[in-house]
Amino acid sequence: MNSSGTQSRQQSFLLGAVVLITSLALFGAAELAVRVRQHIKFGSLLRIEDTYTVDAKSGLRIPVPGGSFGGIRINSLGFRGPELKVPKPASTVRIAFLGSSTTYCAEVSSNENAWPHLVAQALQAHWPGATVDYVNAGVPGYTVATSLQNLQYRVARLDPDIIVIYEGHNDLSGNSFHLALKQGLVSGQTEENLSWPARYSLLWYLVQKNLRIMSQQRSARDTEAKLIFNKEDLTAPFYTDLKSLVQASKSVAHQVVLVTFSTQLRTGQAAEEQTRAAASSLYYMPYMSVDGLLEAYASYNEVVARVARGTGSILIGGENSIPGDAKHFVDSVHFTDLGSRAMADRVVRGLLESQAVKNVFATKSASLAVKR
Repeated sequence: MNSSGTQSRQQSFLLGAVVLITSLALFGAAELAVRVRQHIKFGSLLRIEDTYTVDAKSGLRIPVPGGSFGGIRINSLGFRGPELKVPKPASTVRIAFLGSSTTYCAEVSSNENAWPHLVAQALQAHWPGATVDYVNAGVPGYTVATSLQNLQYRVARLDPDIIVIYEGHNDLSGNSFHLALKQGLVSGQTEENLSWPARYSLLWYLVQKNLRIMSQQRSARDTEAKLIFNKEDLTAPFYTDLKSLVQASKSVAHQVVLVTFSTQLRTGQAAEEQTRAAASSLYYMPYMSVDGLLEAYASYNEVVARVARGTGSILIGGENSIPGDAKHFVDSVHFTDLGSRAMADRVVRGLLESQAVKNVFATKSASLAVKR
């Protein structure tokens, strides 16, 4: 073997080593950058799941009690928001908000910009004679059935006077998945099918997630290999679960409020705008078309209205009063600070228009006047 050949191989090896080390260094730097960004937002360099724990009594996944994660502060009871007095003082009108990530509002900049906080703040300003506090019982990933457990094990004992329910996306995702499974369109949930590096690398996870979203957006207008459904099959489980949740809520609180679900995706948008607005919904429901999503979300809001009428609950509509754009939505369903404020405004309007809600505050005020 001549010396020139050996030297050439050594140079190739060194070059390869330099390229590998440089690539690993760049990947490491990028991984650190996305984790620092996550730390700024959620207060943890680790996984977002590390901000949750399992409640010993209920077995539910809940925010870590007393935790502080970026702009998210959790009280000692495991709810996002200020501390609560237990038992509830006689002068207090307590509002409990049941829901999932769209109620928890991890995407907004602080607790004070989450729409449940803004609703309570507005009601306090409108009825200064009473003390208004709130329970933000929204937890990312919850369905209506999980919210029922949350009510039974964690919220009911806090004696809320008014319960506000805002649900839809996770139930639609789960119920449509089961239909897609029967039709052979999927083999597992989206997050279950991620590659193993995505379980350990946040950067890898984000890259793979965005590549999937781009692919799904390109095929969103296709009609082949998409879920075919009738509204009854898709909505029946949601109707049953939501009715059960409302009935249980009525046994706890004086008034129950149902709020229709708002999405960035709208019928009047241009095709390109619709595809962009549907991005995160398509990620979790890749077997759905844009038209299918529009029909599905509308069907679920019809169920919300039907359950409200059938149970005598207060209904707050106007889901499209929140503009369907990137200023108000982080993705398909989660609010920005501006969107959260718009959501609070529509809920407050609905509550102030309700005579039943006015009666709750009047009864509380009359009770206080007698005691004084």
